Amino acid sequence: MLIFIIDDEKSVLEELEETVGKAVNDAEIKTFSRGKYALDALEEGLRPNVVFSDIEMPGISGIELAVKIKNISPSSRIVFITGYEEYAIDAFKIKAHGYLLKPVSVDDIKHEMEYVPQETGDTQDKLVVKCFGYFDVFYQGKPLLFARNKSKELFAYLIDREGAAVTNGDVALALWQEGADKDAEHNRLRVLVNDIRSTLRSIGMEEVLIRRHRQTAINRELIDCDYYRLLEGDIDAINAYKGEYMIDYSWAEMKNAYIEERLG
Repeated sequence: MLIFIIDDEKSVLEELEETVGKAVNDAEIKTFSRGKYALDALEEGLRPNVVFSDIEMPGISGIELAVKIKNISPSSRIVFITGYEEYAIDAFKIKAHGYLLKPVSVDDIKHEMEYVPQETGDTQDKLVVKCFGYFDVFYQGKPLLFARNKSKELFAYLIDREGAAVTNGDVALALWQEGADKDAEHNRLRVLVNDIRSTLRSIGMEEVLIRRHRQTAINRELIDCDYYRLLEGDIDAINAYKGEYMIDYSWAEMKNAYIEERLG
């Protein structure tokens, strides 16, 4: 685990390095006396898991620095360490992960580290679904290719329904924006479902798709989705949302409005 500590006061920086070192035994810690130096390290390719940063610093404030860090390394978690309570509102406006007042104890750091995802590779056995911006699906870092665009759209619609079962009629109204006779609905949907099932079978993930009694759903437990993580309050997912949700599909516009209202 790579941790950045940023503070312009040398004595404070050294004390924080010692405190973090005691709290996180396996951490690689890099310290910076200026925000610019931390940005230079990011530009060179370093990607910290966690950044502990002072807020009031010369040159660039911790708030401005956090925004720049998140633009370069969205998955980095930002925890502010400062002696000034009045900065808390600004910190939470940019959706920082934590806010600690000096002096910081080992227990304070341990408490913050409880919320840092462990690098266990648990997502390797899940489909990674990207809903923010254009819709895409990945497995083990590679994009999943669907036989038909409509097959991919159906999968997006199932993701949007968050695991709830949909009927043939629901799908017809969403994907074709018109009703159809029951046999036509069934035949059209059967082709798309077979496409999706074949695609999932090719990577050993057929259990993601659930089809029973002319109803279709996805197994949420096998999905790692940015939208689902946002609903759970995951800060990284909230930061990743830039006002766009499945922009490929017109039926997703209402959900986008819902997300914006939810985030306020």
